[in-house]
Amino acid sequence: MNSKKSSRLRIAADIGGTFTDVAAFDERSGQLLLGKTLTTPSRLVDGINTGVSKAGTRLAESDLFLHGSTIAINTMLERTGASVALVTTQGFRDIYEIGRVNRPDAFNLRHRKHEPLVERARRFEVKERLMYDGSVLVPLDMDSLEEVAQKIQREKVEAIAILFLHSYRNPAHEIAARKFFAKRFPDLFITVSSELALEYREFERTSTVVANAYIGPRVQTYLEEIDSQT
Repeated sequence: MNSKKSSRLRIAADIGGTFTDVAAFDERSGQLLLGKTLTTPSRLVDGINTGVSKAGTRLAESDLFLHGSTIAINTMLERTGASVALVTTQGFRDIYEIGRVNRPDAFNLRHRKHEPLVERARRFEVKERLMYDGSVLVPLDMDSLEEVAQKIQREKVEAIAILFLHSYRNPAHEIAARKFFAKRFPDLFITVSSELALEYREFERTSTVVANAYIGPRVQTYLEEIDSQT
């Protein structure tokens, strides 16, 4: 949105898996303009611009731009997200895959769990431990972080998800780890569980932070492309 423009034009775009639909409303004239085009998955903003052009206007002329997209859910369903590294408390590397050991059919010998969004080889442990009340049992080991950073560098990941035990009570270790990795890898998408899910069950928090890391880079790129056009 650009409030400095004198135009009173509102533009809305619905970006689906196949089509991108655009509606532009001129408040002054009361005119409603419509545009429809094929979605451009590799760069969604191109489809938006084409739809806006077909509606007879330009995105840069809008006072208000609203957009809805299935980019996040499609990234999950199509498994086209970022390569992720999970950094967690020592001893909890496998909690993401173990989960709650729930089986929809307890006696189904052919039951298969969903493939995790981050493979085991990209799950790394750090020496640190918080108690249930947030007090520090084992301080965050910076040498341990450095070792993990070197492994991550070799893996050439696009995003880092950080999950430490009991960080919902005390996020200090997660924040310190993010600061450390952000300095080492300024171009990577880095996310911490304590900013997404303040709940006490580690599997749920791990799943949330990994999913955010998986879709984050693509969503971030999409939003930056939108911002550059408005």
